[in-house]
Amino acid sequence: MSALFNNYSRRPISIVEGKGTVVKDQNGKSYLDFTSGIAVCCLGHAHPALVEAIQKQSEKIWHTSNLYESPGQVKLAESLVKDNHLSHAFFCNSGAEANEAAIKLARKHTGKHHIITFEQSFHGRTFGAMTATGQEKIHKGFGPLVSQFTYLPYNDVQALKEAVNDSVAAIMLEVIQGEGGVNVITDEFAQAIQEICDNSDILLIVDEVQTGIGRTGTRFAFEQTALKPDIVSMAKGIAGGFPFGGILGTAELYETFGPGTHGTTYGGNPLGVAVAQTVVDNVFNDEFLNDVQKKSEYLVKKLKEVLPEDQFNIRGKGLMIGIECGGQDVAQYIVDAENEGLLVVAAGPKVIRLVPPLTVTNEEIDQAVGIIEKILLKVSTTV
Repeated sequence: MSALFNNYSRRPISIVEGKGTVVKDQNGKSYLDFTSGIAVCCLGHAHPALVEAIQKQSEKIWHTSNLYESPGQVKLAESLVKDNHLSHAFFCNSGAEANEAAIKLARKHTGKHHIITFEQSFHGRTFGAMTATGQEKIHKGFGPLVSQFTYLPYNDVQALKEAVNDSVAAIMLEVIQGEGGVNVITDEFAQAIQEICDNSDILLIVDEVQTGIGRTGTRFAFEQTALKPDIVSMAKGIAGGFPFGGILGTAELYETFGPGTHGTTYGGNPLGVAVAQTVVDNVFNDEFLNDVQKKSEYLVKKLKEVLPEDQFNIRGKGLMIGIECGGQDVAQYIVDAENEGLLVVAAGPKVIRLVPPLTVTNEEIDQAVGIIEKILLKVSTTV
């Protein structure tokens, strides 16, 4: 029996080394990593710029606390809100922490407590974030949750209109539900949400923990929709694997988060800021993002060439792609892919999720699609 708690269903391999999209286990076997730490290692493993950034910063100072000014935090915040309608940032350590901050900010600013989220959503595992998550399996066994959350069907305009009233502080959603099955918001639903928020005293929180930082081919996924969020939460890819998260908010919210209202010991520490700034400098440029979009088109094209449309539903945006396998449970497919040298992750029980590094090459995509064809169609494929 391990000295670790058994709260993860771990695969019996240990990843000990990685470079770009390729990782190796303890036995020296190589894999194409199309999980990238579940959409975290956006620039791949051991990216030279990230290695250099953390090495340089480690020789200066690791931690000071937020008792003191942080020019690095200011620069990073300015980079994240440049050329959008958002104005201010708060930095923390994870997506769950970011969503906790978003929930607190929305409640405090509006003076209301009721928050609408959606079925099959996922926002984290702390009590507030867990309550915001619209999945019973995440709630089970933990007793009373945070009060005044309502879960509605995703992409159901009528259900949303019927649920909205003066008690609602915020609507909180993912543009693409990652853990829930790579479910993409419809244009109609996005438009309806924005109209409701524009015409009511209701804030819009967009959870970009998984979809942000170039994952869908734009800086943030909401940029491809009619949504204009008041608060955006982020984590995962923002520091390429270093624990880091945060929220962005509009100027109207600035006074609400005054001194003493919220905080974190490690959030925005110099090591994390140095790595995150390097990620943003690499990802937030048109050439890089256009390349992500081209790779997405190539990946989807290749998948559709080998997977029959009547058996498999391919959906998503950018390099966040789901393969729904005709209602079949995908757990064994994930094991089969691992055996063939490809690491993928589920998005719910029926969907295979592909979230490779944004630096993945077309050649690596070809190899991955060959393995996917082999395991899903049980054909003999040379990779």
